[in-house]
Amino acid sequence: MNRRHLAVTLAACLAVFVFSVAGFAGDFNSKVSVGDAGAGFKNLAGVDGKSHSMDDYKSAKVLVLCFTCNHCPVAVAYEDRFIEFAKAYKSKGVQFVAINVNNLEADKLPAMKKRAEERGFNFPYLYDPSQESARAYGATCTPHLFVLCPERKIAYMGAFDDSNNADKASKLFVKDAVDALLAGKKPPVTETRQRGCSIKYD
Repeated sequence: MNRRHLAVTLAACLAVFVFSVAGFAGDFNSKVSVGDAGAGFKNLAGVDGKSHSMDDYKSAKVLVLCFTCNHCPVAVAYEDRFIEFAKAYKSKGVQFVAINVNNLEADKLPAMKKRAEERGFNFPYLYDPSQESARAYGATCTPHLFVLCPERKIAYMGAFDDSNNADKASKLFVKDAVDALLAGKKPPVTETRQRGCSIKYD
């Protein structure tokens, strides 16, 4: 093999390698990987009647984004756990934010406001009819969670814990990830398979 042929071959191999690396994403996420910068969002309507952007939570040590909705039985099964988590970690500088991108009537803002009031949500519950926020994170189901470190990079993504039944949950993925970050450590588990109803993309 002459030098010119060798150089062309190496260049082709390098191109394939670079393409492969660029196309890599998480084990259960085709869009983003752990370590990627978390995508921002702007001007999302909240059930509190205010407009919310990711920059509103700059002061949070850790930001937990949860793509969820009203109608999904799995999302509903987690509501109490989300409320408990938000209450327990607020004083630790952790912000839990729920975002709904489904455009079904049962999931639009009026229904969200009613649901939040009935359930006593103690965290921002935002509506993104454009669905851009969920697409940016590669969210596929409700609930699908992303834990962002102080630098707002994705430190964990996947399920909240390992069971839809709160009494049977033994692996607390989000809680463990947040505790590790607050202690200046890497989460013990950085990705799990998300579970729930599929997001209804338009």
